[in-house]
Amino acid sequence: MTGRQVGAMAAPGGSGGGVVAAGGRFGTATAAAGMRGYAPPRDDAPLVVFDFDHTLYDGDSGSHLFAWLIKRAWWRRLLALLLAPVFGPMVAFLPTRRVGISGFVWAGTVGLHRVRDLDALTDAYVADHVDEIRARLLPVALDVFHAHRARGDRVVVATGAPPELARAILAFVAHEDVPVVGTIAGPRFGAVVATRHCHNEEKMRMLRELGWGDIDAAYSDSSADLPLLRAARSPVVVNPKPGSVALFRRELPAGTPILNWGCPGRGGEPAVAGDAGGPLPGDRA
Repeated sequence: MTGRQVGAMAAPGGSGGGVVAAGGRFGTATAAAGMRGYAPPRDDAPLVVFDFDHTLYDGDSGSHLFAWLIKRAWWRRLLALLLAPVFGPMVAFLPTRRVGISGFVWAGTVGLHRVRDLDALTDAYVADHVDEIRARLLPVALDVFHAHRARGDRVVVATGAPPELARAILAFVAHEDVPVVGTIAGPRFGAVVATRHCHNEEKMRMLRELGWGDIDAAYSDSSADLPLLRAARSPVVVNPKPGSVALFRRELPAGTPILNWGCPGRGGEPAVAGDAGGPLPGDRA
């Protein structure tokens, strides 16, 4: 497999084998690690997987990126308006949501022919919106994320967003460098669109392909991540939709933490920044 196909992993300091170097305007992984001073985790250290949207980031980061891609040219905005009557209603319903979103992704990327072109625009978007993005990163989530890394856990982010987007946000805004598994993009229909979605069961398949199937703890907001949460020895639900809380209580082991890390309108028991000084939510009882 190629570096893009083996799992769409944007990971620091490597090439080939599914690893895309974390370079560009965000610098190397070594520099980012130096900002935090983490020691490299042991190969047998606990594996902790974080979702990104509504878990570390308050909102849908991919939607924010693609809205920016559409707004950067008047003709893209017009194209999106023309597509809206067909693809807009699809976004509202889970079974057709990905198809609906793909129409607007196409409007934002038509004319691009290489994934690296989309990655370059993604980096530019992050660099130009640092303050807005920083305001959306959840302090409680970053405390827990940092605490897992500081004690030597292996930490991976697995997201339905483009992996370069999550990697760039974490490296450039939060100064964190971790492997990111995300939705694979490729050239299609004159644009760069999703070719393999890191979503639901597919997210777990992609993690297993990379050797990350033996999960100690997992954090996510989404019922679509139930396969990930079930696979973890210690699942933690964060910032769930209020209507999903009963589903999580039914499907996950008794006593599974259901927390709110600062997402307004979301469910879960409130937590505050600084609570990560003792045992972490993903620690086994």
